Amino acid sequence: MTDEKTPDLLRLDNQLCFALYSASNAIVRAYRPLLETLDLTYPQYLVMLVLWQQDGISVKQLGEKLFLDSGTLTPLLKRLETKGLIQRERSTQDERVRVLTLTGQGKTLKKQAANIPVQMRGQLNITESQLQLLKAHCELVQQQLHEQED
Repeated sequence: MTDEKTPDLLRLDNQLCFALYSASNAIVRAYRPLLETLDLTYPQYLVMLVLWQQDGISVKQLGEKLFLDSGTLTPLLKRLETKGLIQRERSTQDERVRVLTLTGQGKTLKKQAANIPVQMRGQLNITESQLQLLKAHCELVQQQLHEQED
């Protein structure tokens, strides 16, 4: 039993998981109209962000960066390949490894996407230091939970 001074641990508004979940959903919804102009979904955008930073990585490396398994990545990558943005090829060193490279169209899309972070930042009414602190706290939560999985 809880007394009136003790918060109810099962109240939805007391749950960190719900705050993170609802904030994540709100962020994805805010990205949607910006990404529609690029014909990308949010998960596809994340893949493209990684490849714009590090072209020529393996599917395994991409999965590690995005915390996604190959079963989730494969259909995502196939759609990006169908759109002509990436190529999936066998590694010349190890044919079991699939390497992802940007096409010319995929590289050009980077220029079109360059303003998206600025537009998203404009939708948040928080200071740059608050934004960096929030990001650092989210990364800390992710890191600690990931370490417990290992």
